[in-house]
Amino acid sequence: MASTREDTPESTPSLPDSREPPALARIPDLEPEGCAQSLETAPKKLCGYLSKFGGKGPLRGWKCRWFFYDEGKCHLYYSRTAQDANPLDSIDLSSAVFDCKVDAEEGTFEIKTPSRVITLKAPTKQVMLYWLQQLQMKRWEFHNSPRAPPAALDPTLAGNGPALHLDLGQGEEAALEEFLCPVKTPTGLVGVAAALQPAPAMPSALHNISLKHLGTEIQNTMHNIRGNKQAHGTGHGPLVEESPQSVGPQREEQPSGPEPSTPAGREPADSPKAVPKSSVPTNVTQKAKRQSNTFPFFSDGLARTRSAQEKVVALEQQVLMLTTELQSQKELVKILHKALEAAQQEKRASSAYLAAAKDKDRLELVRHKVRQIEELSRRVEALEQEREHLAHEAGLREQQVQELQQHVQLLMDKNQAKQQVICKLSEKVTQDFTQPPGPPSTDDRDFLSQQERMEHLKDDMEAYKTQNRFLNSEIHQVSKIWRKVAEKEKALLMKCAYLQARNCQVESKHLAGLRRLQEAAAGTETHAFSDLLRQLVQEALQWEATEGAADPVGLNPVSEYDEYGFLTVPDYEVEDLKLLAKIQALEVRSHHLLGLEAKERPLRERWSAIDELAPSAELKQMLRAGVPREHRPRVWKWLVHRHVQHLHTPGYYQELLGRGQACEHPAARQIELDLNRTFPNNKHFTCPTSSFPSQLRRVLLAFSWQNPAIGYCQGLNRLAAIALLVLEDEESAFWCLVAIVETILPADYYSKTLTASQVDQRVLQDLLSEKMPRLVAHLGQYRVDLSLITFNWFLVVFADSLISDILLRVWDAFLYEGTKVVFRYALAIFKYNEEEILRLQDGLEIYQYLRFFTKTICDSRKLMNIAFNDMNPFPMKQLQQLRAAHRERLEAELRELERLKAEYMEKRASWGRTMPESYASEEDGEGDA
Repeated sequence: MASTREDTPESTPSLPDSREPPALARIPDLEPEGCAQSLETAPKKLCGYLSKFGGKGPLRGWKCRWFFYDEGKCHLYYSRTAQDANPLDSIDLSSAVFDCKVDAEEGTFEIKTPSRVITLKAPTKQVMLYWLQQLQMKRWEFHNSPRAPPAALDPTLAGNGPALHLDLGQGEEAALEEFLCPVKTPTGLVGVAAALQPAPAMPSALHNISLKHLGTEIQNTMHNIRGNKQAHGTGHGPLVEESPQSVGPQREEQPSGPEPSTPAGREPADSPKAVPKSSVPTNVTQKAKRQSNTFPFFSDGLARTRSAQEKVVALEQQVLMLTTELQSQKELVKILHKALEAAQQEKRASSAYLAAAKDKDRLELVRHKVRQIEELSRRVEALEQEREHLAHEAGLREQQVQELQQHVQLLMDKNQAKQQVICKLSEKVTQDFTQPPGPPSTDDRDFLSQQERMEHLKDDMEAYKTQNRFLNSEIHQVSKIWRKVAEKEKALLMKCAYLQARNCQVESKHLAGLRRLQEAAAGTETHAFSDLLRQLVQEALQWEATEGAADPVGLNPVSEYDEYGFLTVPDYEVEDLKLLAKIQALEVRSHHLLGLEAKERPLRERWSAIDELAPSAELKQMLRAGVPREHRPRVWKWLVHRHVQHLHTPGYYQELLGRGQACEHPAARQIELDLNRTFPNNKHFTCPTSSFPSQLRRVLLAFSWQNPAIGYCQGLNRLAAIALLVLEDEESAFWCLVAIVETILPADYYSKTLTASQVDQRVLQDLLSEKMPRLVAHLGQYRVDLSLITFNWFLVVFADSLISDILLRVWDAFLYEGTKVVFRYALAIFKYNEEEILRLQDGLEIYQYLRFFTKTICDSRKLMNIAFNDMNPFPMKQLQQLRAAHRERLEAELRELERLKAEYMEKRASWGRTMPESYASEEDGEGDA
């Protein structure tokens, strides 16, 4: 059994009070006078003697200790005796658990704290269960009750405790009682009464001393010696002064001073003249007085308490009788009031009848009375029916009572028969005992041994049942405490996330201010100011590394890579762009932290509640809001399967890989060149030991065999890489690439002429003119061709443009709704930055801004709201019509281009046949040479 040493190296805990003994300081004074508080009515305090296992070497063993519980701190203090001034040590119960083992010695239990295990032993099993149950309740009350403010504070400040606390109601108490029934308080072994009992005897006084806290032991010993000397030196005087009312009758019976023959060291109670008329012996009373004035249990006080209790009982009976009589008088007054009201009403009716001058008025009064009589008759009939119903129910009840009486009679008959059988068996047993016993046979010995073994097994079973009930109650209570602590921890995490977001915002504003100063200082020639600004920018860029090394808490939440391996702060060569990238990373983190609890957590709970995916309007809205990372692979596989289920066959991907091993595909060289250019800002594709490049190579080669018409086109590597990062399975990534190229996007999106891609650029230009005419006019003024920027957006579905968090949200909706989502987000990106673009007044500056402005978008919620709300209406029919019109124009332009190309080739061929005579060939003049 795990145990702990007698004392820990911690310092002796100090008590909040002065030099008052610790155990007695926590027990309220009991007034001995009149009907004051007696021992039975005193508030119950958890204290008593227990044995504690500890020590070292030869002194290791059980030591008797006085334990008392401090409700304010939820600590269990212990000292050597109840009269010690200072405790030896304490046990923190707020985070402790309790255990009792069946195979241990009777009354042994353990208190397990995070730092140690304390083994204790109670005198009996009942005392052990009482202590365990009380400790459980004290721990629960400590966690349940809010921290009460001091009594001297303003009551309005009492509500400033922690907002989260446990709620222990009647249901919780009942639930605890289901596991372990309340244990009765052991008389004289716990509480105030245990302090009056002598400490349990130990083999030797030295064995019970704590050597680890020898200084505390010496202080307690000196305190007790001084108290004893004061008691011996003053005699009766201090005792009489402490409680003059309780010792008054005793003073009249005793002489005014001690007899000369009384030894100086003896107590006055030893004299026969000092025996009072009380059921409590005087020596016990005097001993209680000598131990502490906290226990003034005097004999006269107890006698007066009992007589006062009898008076209180008589007064309570008299009060009860008077209360009953008062209730009956109230009922009588109510009846008289009703009778008086009826008489007054009758009098008013008669007066009205007599006062009526005409017969018509009197006839009307008579009719009114007749109507009242009819109404009363109906009420009488209703009451009669109700009476009959009640009588019927009473008859049914009577029948039930008779049936129950018959059942009781049967049980009594059965009980009588059993008693007769018991009597017969008793007589038989008596006859067996009266006969001379013979030598027990082998069968008898076996029977007795089996019976003894059965009794032992029954005892063990009862012990295990008790242990099981206690452990169940302990698990139940600890689980409740853990759940509440988890809720409090969740609230603290939310607060921490909010503070981290605020920290990101402050740092982002600091960097933005430095960037504006840098831009403003570009035209100045102040060398000192430029050097100072450059130094501040370098310190801001290195803030993350220095703070991460100095601060172990890690308040700066910006990490180097995000959850998919992309750099959160891109490594730009230009200092201005580095600063801008750091600002963007901080803003992204800030928006993520602020929306984590408000938006992301409810969204994750909704996704966790979905077992099977099925197309619906609700799923469409959830996909637009974004799929949590832990659910994204499952959702994407389901979305891809919807598009390629007519193409998918088991083993097809492995077959394509085998075909690629047999012979090299013409596009293999171009694929190999593009592998090293795939996402240079992602650690999975730049690390030499990563397996992602080889997986990407196999996916692209398999697709080139799957679709020979396309083979390979630049941009497919990025689509396949995104699928690999999310799905983490190359075969699933292959089918995702097939779904995008062959089912979601138009058929010739990646053809040699890129016809569908060019059509979508013209459609986007029309939509921009419709949704944002001011922006289109501004760009047209400076002759800015947006297709130079947006063509790559559509070709790789924003893979190179947006940050990973927003990019994957776009793909969540794109895989479900198709290319319409790409148009929505392209328009939303321009709307998001419309005001910034309108401020630029130079074509070159606009092009430079459009190169990286998508990376400055940080608020994914705002962008999603613009795409799916502000861009409405956005009918699919309009998109199809625009595509058809522009496709027809583009095909006509391509045919015209082909015609012009053919004419040019014919002219060039004719020029070759008619070479001018003045043209000198390379052979001319060779002979002369």
